[in-house]
Amino acid sequence: MQLTGPLTSQNSGPLAGAASAPGDKSISHRALIFSAMAAGRSEITGLLDGEDVLRTAAAMRALGAAVERDGPVWRIGGGAWKSPDKALYFGNSGTGARLVMGAVAGAGVAARFDGDASLRSRPMGRVIEPLRMMGLSATAADGRLPVAIDAGAPLAAIDCKLAQPSAQVKSAIILAALGAQGITCIHEPVRSRDHTERLLAVFGVELRFDADGAGGRYIFVPGGQSLSPSRLAVPGDPSSAAFLVAAALITPNSDVTVRNVSVNPLRAGFYETLRDMGANTVFENPREECGEPVADIRARHSVLHGCAVPAERAPSMIDEYPILAAVASCAAGETKMTGLEELRVKESDRIAAMEAGLAACGVDVASGPDWLRVIGDGTPPKGGADVKARHDHRIAMSFLVLGLAAKNPVAIDDVSMIATSFPDFLPVMTKLGAAIS
Repeated sequence: MQLTGPLTSQNSGPLAGAASAPGDKSISHRALIFSAMAAGRSEITGLLDGEDVLRTAAAMRALGAAVERDGPVWRIGGGAWKSPDKALYFGNSGTGARLVMGAVAGAGVAARFDGDASLRSRPMGRVIEPLRMMGLSATAADGRLPVAIDAGAPLAAIDCKLAQPSAQVKSAIILAALGAQGITCIHEPVRSRDHTERLLAVFGVELRFDADGAGGRYIFVPGGQSLSPSRLAVPGDPSSAAFLVAAALITPNSDVTVRNVSVNPLRAGFYETLRDMGANTVFENPREECGEPVADIRARHSVLHGCAVPAERAPSMIDEYPILAAVASCAAGETKMTGLEELRVKESDRIAAMEAGLAACGVDVASGPDWLRVIGDGTPPKGGADVKARHDHRIAMSFLVLGLAAKNPVAIDDVSMIATSFPDFLPVMTKLGAAIS
């Protein structure tokens, strides 16, 4: 469902029932890319039907893959890629752009990459530089989009150490290394989400791992590997499920179950933090889908208290800090979040966006270059604000959730970007009992 224009949320009474989160966005991107790389026909169900993922699907078609959709089933005929005639346009999708850069580099084809104004402002040098170390010829404007990758000689394996935890950078290097000569070694001092490693195993790729003795690890990628086609069922996105869980926790007498959610430990920092705050959340019916641990998450209204969120937890919950800040405004005491520098270069400056919106809702909030502090009194804030989403889907949804508990309605100026990650957000929330109009 495409949302447009402003929306307002207000205190609605208890939320109840079961719902499904949309397919995991990170896994959806990877499922499409890996299927297009595999020689043969793959089949995907549960794929996120959001703008970012659809941009990746279009890019796969432009690179020569046959991408067809039959209702909930996507069929992808993959194989050797070709250089596209036009620039690959990724809209606002950093994940799609960065991962496809790595895959294009490994495939040895030429391609141009571009995106909207927001994506053009985001750093791409962190991906381009290690690919250049492998022998890639690429041009970029000040390390940002637009980027042009040239077809050239096969890449060479490298040893590299990631400067900061980034699943996107790591994944781009892995995908490039699959087409390189030799064995690439990636040192990951701080673990980031491992969807690429898990899903590549489903496609028959062999990677090796060694612990570094300090909590990180080494990833060894033998070059010259090809992918085998597969059948995939994409689990629900824990970052999208976070909004439904948060709504239940801060809305009195609520009891909500979110079905079929990925509970990958490297994505579960938000839920670990909620438990630290006293949240009544449980993982039920554990199982495995698409190489990922999956469960149903049940959340009931809880009396919450503030906590210190350690910086080392940031990689496992980087997309959930906006909704955590909204939850923290309803908790008693101080919640201090650190290690958030990555939030400054997301779809918006999410630290600034949350600070401005929470302050407008009457919340005691402060920030620094890489931290955000929220102080609550154990009751919902006054609300009553008109909040600017800054073209950021997670900011928009966070304040719509907060409005369900706030003493006065909260209005969001534009919600059209919610379609990038949670197209059915409004009908799902309404079905649970949320008053959003």
